[in-house]
Amino acid sequence: MTSQNWIDLAQDADTGIETLRAHFEGHAYDPHWHDSYLVGVTEQGVQQFNCRRAKHQSTPGKVFLLEPGDIHDGEAPTEDGFTYRMLYLEAQWLEREISRVFEDAPLNSQLSFAHTLTHDPQLAHATNQAFETLHQSELKIVRQTTLDGLLERLTRHLHWRARYREDPRLPQVAQKAREYLHANAHEDIGLEHLATVTGVDRFRLTRAFKAAYGLAPHAYLVQLRLAQARRMLALGEQPTTVAMTLGFADQSHLGRWFVRAYGLTPALYRKRCSNLPDR
Repeated sequence: MTSQNWIDLAQDADTGIETLRAHFEGHAYDPHWHDSYLVGVTEQGVQQFNCRRAKHQSTPGKVFLLEPGDIHDGEAPTEDGFTYRMLYLEAQWLEREISRVFEDAPLNSQLSFAHTLTHDPQLAHATNQAFETLHQSELKIVRQTTLDGLLERLTRHLHWRARYREDPRLPQVAQKAREYLHANAHEDIGLEHLATVTGVDRFRLTRAFKAAYGLAPHAYLVQLRLAQARRMLALGEQPTTVAMTLGFADQSHLGRWFVRAYGLTPALYRKRCSNLPDR
């Protein structure tokens, strides 16, 4: 590996999904295969590879989809190389999650990709969102929501998805989920748990909640925590204490969400509202 090449690899503790972001110039890797599903997006350059007896060139925004056992290689045909990000999805996890997300999913369903390389902006976005939340170890409910979004795009070609019927339970589901989030906002709530509480699958839960309140459950939970964080900071609580009390991973995790929502750091907000010096 030359000095220009680099790899950033992590693994999500809850799902076992590996997230990889890498850059290669020239030869990247010899023909090989994986026992997991690969879903990736090219960020920069031209990513050239052979798979299924065909040569493919993935350019920025394109999504490449490989099944377990697909032999493939990799190289950069241009001088600036290529950068990509990828998710490694275990076959058992994928099948199990499809059945959990969609209660109408057939048993023993297998995901078979119609194309190795595709231009699908929504799938690319869903892949990037899942990558970011897993790679940065976001809140459990945030990670599960982005993975559900990924599954929703990956499974659109399956016949049983074409007519996902309406459910009369959905208005009540949204209200029950909202009440649960308010009562347990400080807990590390998982989307699977929230679906169990409301009695529907995760896909129906998210759709019902967004229809009722304009936000997905994970975004609503974050807003609940941020509102409480503002109150605590205004009373003079330290950002580290606020983060720990409200279930954020650490102060920097709270800070990322706080800045995105309000445009200033928790420490600066505390200083301006409480007139207390930093301790």
